[in-house]
Amino acid sequence: MSKEVRVTWHQHCVARAAREQLNGHRGCVVWFTGLSGSGKSTVATAVDRKLHEMGVRSFVLDGDNLRHGLNASPAMLVDHHGEAFAARFGLGFSPEDREENIRRVGAVAELFASAGMIALSAFVSPYRQDRDAVRKLVEANGQHGDFVEVFVDAPLAVCESRDPKGLYKKARAGQLKQFTGIDDPYERPRAPELHLDSARHSPRQLADIVVSYLQDRRNGENGKPDAASTHPTSSNETASKPR
Repeated sequence: MSKEVRVTWHQHCVARAAREQLNGHRGCVVWFTGLSGSGKSTVATAVDRKLHEMGVRSFVLDGDNLRHGLNASPAMLVDHHGEAFAARFGLGFSPEDREENIRRVGAVAELFASAGMIALSAFVSPYRQDRDAVRKLVEANGQHGDFVEVFVDAPLAVCESRDPKGLYKKARAGQLKQFTGIDDPYERPRAPELHLDSARHSPRQLADIVVSYLQDRRNGENGKPDAASTHPTSSNETASKPR
């Protein structure tokens, strides 16, 4: 039996530009990355609320939430689909499974961006090459700048002290293997568009920084100074003062 998969791209009759015109803004992917407990999901949901109140169409893609469905574990799939299916398609936390987790999420986020929406993706996404692959996908189907990497940064000790899900405690006790920051590496972004210090500032303050960046990005598209010329945080410098 041939393993070749014959698929042909079907062109949409409604262009991305038309969807963005209807929405009143460009689509993009804002990718929040950082250690567990750094505040990624909290900041992403705060940004989502602010954008919603501004009439901007956005949606949060949360790492834990997607592991309840699209990226479910073998244990979550086995009852309904059987062991063979669960073993093949279920995802754990091995390096290969983490790569596939981010590949799937990146594809979904790109669809949101192509629909003219702002996808707020909050994932540990520990490996730099996986994040770079999503950036390449998003910008290949849109334009440069459609992928906004946001490094939500907090020292490991701070993340452990928060430990909202009790995962660090389990990892330190040896009850949880392949946990990022303990026995699995986290590769810090080299040049994120935004570098947020979540140990020093509240989620609300950090959300203001992200929204301000997106507003400046939109202004740049309208012929006004772009974000890179007005924000030191468009490089790998830390955003220490909320705007």
